[in-house]
Amino acid sequence: MARSLVRTALAAWHRDELIEDALCVITELVSNAVDHTRHSVIRVVVTRPADDRVLLKVIDRSHDVPRIRTDSDSDFGSERIRGRGLVLVDALSDRWGTEPHRWGKTVWAELKGAPPGPGGEARNAVGPDAGRPR
Repeated sequence: MARSLVRTALAAWHRDELIEDALCVITELVSNAVDHTRHSVIRVVVTRPADDRVLLKVIDRSHDVPRIRTDSDSDFGSERIRGRGLVLVDALSDRWGTEPHRWGKTVWAELKGAPPGPGGEARNAVGPDAGRPR
């Protein structure tokens, strides 16, 4: 459902160049929330704080602050399949972070696309980095 929400919002905002990266990011954020909270409800919010930016938020009731694991973490060996999601979030988003709440937290990621062209649509990028927000 979160992926469908993100895809629909980005398509409505003509931010198609961000869809693939945003779907990966929201998948990781939601997976983390489901894995690390003991509550059955999370909230997903998709906003557009500026024409060229999209903000993805996942809100849960856990107070555990996510952190990027590294190979030096004792429980993070090179053979471990899980636990690498925030590495993807960090690579695909322009910035990300957490906001603590009395009852839980919000984990958010912001993706930046091409500036809108005339008429509000995203410009088509050309070159080796086409489609990559930065």
